[in-house]
Amino acid sequence: MRVLITRPEREAMALAQALGQRGHVAVIAPLFQLHFRRPPDDFAAALAASQAVLLTSANGARALAEASEQRSKPILAVGDMTAATAEGLGFTSVASASGDNTALAKLAEERLDPKAGPLIHVSGVDVAGEPAPQDIVRRFALYEAREVEALPDSARAALEARALDAATFFSPRASGTFVKLVTGAGLADTCRAITAIAISPAAAEPLKALPFKATLAAARPTRQAVLDEIDRLAVAIEEPQSEEPAPLVETAEPARPTMSDTSSPPPLTLSSPLPESGEPPAPPPAPPIPTRRGLGVFGAFVTGLVASAIVLAAALLSLPYWPDEARAMWRGPASQVANTPVPPAPTVDVAAQVDAAKQALSARIDDLDKRVRAVANTVTQLPTQTPTPPPTSAPAPSDEALNGLKNRIEALENKPPPPPAAEPAAPNNAEIDKVAQETAALRMEIATLRSGLQNLDQAVSGQKDQSKALAEAVEKTKAESSRMGAEEKKATAAARASAVIGIAARLNAALEAERPFASDLALLGPLAQDDKTIAEQSAALQPLADKGVASRAGLTNDFPAMARTAMADDLADDSFGERVLGRLKALVSLRRVGSDVQGDTVEAKLARAEAALKAGDLAQAVDLVKSLPEPTHRATSSWLARADAHLTAQRAIDRLAAEGVALLSAAR
Repeated sequence: MRVLITRPEREAMALAQALGQRGHVAVIAPLFQLHFRRPPDDFAAALAASQAVLLTSANGARALAEASEQRSKPILAVGDMTAATAEGLGFTSVASASGDNTALAKLAEERLDPKAGPLIHVSGVDVAGEPAPQDIVRRFALYEAREVEALPDSARAALEARALDAATFFSPRASGTFVKLVTGAGLADTCRAITAIAISPAAAEPLKALPFKATLAAARPTRQAVLDEIDRLAVAIEEPQSEEPAPLVETAEPARPTMSDTSSPPPLTLSSPLPESGEPPAPPPAPPIPTRRGLGVFGAFVTGLVASAIVLAAALLSLPYWPDEARAMWRGPASQVANTPVPPAPTVDVAAQVDAAKQALSARIDDLDKRVRAVANTVTQLPTQTPTPPPTSAPAPSDEALNGLKNRIEALENKPPPPPAAEPAAPNNAEIDKVAQETAALRMEIATLRSGLQNLDQAVSGQKDQSKALAEAVEKTKAESSRMGAEEKKATAAARASAVIGIAARLNAALEAERPFASDLALLGPLAQDDKTIAEQSAALQPLADKGVASRAGLTNDFPAMARTAMADDLADDSFGERVLGRLKALVSLRRVGSDVQGDTVEAKLARAEAALKAGDLAQAVDLVKSLPEPTHRATSSWLARADAHLTAQRAIDRLAAEGVALLSAAR
């Protein structure tokens, strides 16, 4: 199935690996981004005075490790995943309640004494309650899970393509956030074919607002319970014709040795069937939940979607090498507008216009000066009535001369007219009228010039404002073009990261199915051109692609026969009796099993290796088998070669998935 994971990236990657081991494909769409907060000033003192720390999430363990270097303080964790995270961070005394806050409170009541000191609860900003009474517990919010503003691209694409079978939710807040984002994006109707799986009934309550095909709540508030619900859903989809549901087989964790177990010998198992004369062997344990074979109609549809995404990513990567016309058709009108070169802003030569205006104004002033000098000479000659021809040329008057002229003109205007009785005054009156008219005309022309100069100043100022506005428009256009280019690069990087994650999931499925994966590996070719990590992991997988590698389940099934042969080779020597005994040991052998078998004998190492293999630690099992003495090498060489090939392929696939997640984070 294709399962949507809404947890933060770190938890989502761990859950995606668990789903991949079960044959499912994970679509990672984190709804929250984790941010660690600076601890308060009194946190160190409160931690030192406390008798234990309560952790209600794996993020709380990480926040505690970020806030303090102390690792010896007792830790009480709400579940196994939180406890494992704390142990991985170096905390030496960790206990798990394997449940919810109620189970954690019960564990604290059993393990701790209220009189021994207070407790510290390391949590996030948003919590749904305290795991113990507040009078003995002090809560420190050391991290914050911030909601994303929009539905992640991976979730949007999967919903629009209707390519999801199930969606997981691990808190009421995550469920509410998903409902809000999906409703806001107008994709509520796409949930009709999806089964929602919540970690608790409280987390399932907000999901009723969406038309899911079904909404399930896990039997226990643990990640393992959610995985069990996914497996049950897969069986129901695989075998719809069965009237009775297939029984589920829950693999219990191996029992941890206790003090009372030391007196009893380790359990013994028979590695081969009994002879025909013996009692019939006990029926084998119920097989694990079957893995679906083949793609089917829905699988083919999903495969087509993944292939389309890969082709799109390849097209985006090769876009810079396309012809200009093809790129313009691909990007559309918006891109054409963004790529159209912005015409340069026209430059306004304000200084040249001002100079031209000054020259024109100077020419007019020179002409006025000439006319004013002519009038002044006429006025000067009025008392003597002696006409003198005007000078043909004169130097430009100074400011003092102009001021004097103005004073004389004003005095002339204010001078009273001569008495009319005097006969010779008639010519003087006519001359005075003429001077007054010319003076008025000069004043009018000077006022006109001043008005023109003011208009010129206003025009220059308007040109400056227009030039400034045009420059701002150009800068805005450039910024918009840069933003569109950045968004295009971001979309390309996100598509590239999604393609890498999808190919890693396909490779992991091929690994567990023991089938060749050359065609899946070839999809990495375009993505490995500019990424050294992808190229290295692709080269590491290439020698194994044509034939495939053994699965973890196959190696586990073949281990007993290999162990039986190795023990027989170890006991046999050159004597006839020992050779006969070795052949008998190869047929029927009685050996101890379990992780608690001590010693350096072949039997003890094989027992611990088999226990590690069943626990999922193939690397430790390989190291123990490689440490066996030389007589066993003939029996173990084939199994070791297959196991090494599996480990090599698994490490390369895990690095590819991690690189895809890193690219996706960088694209955001």
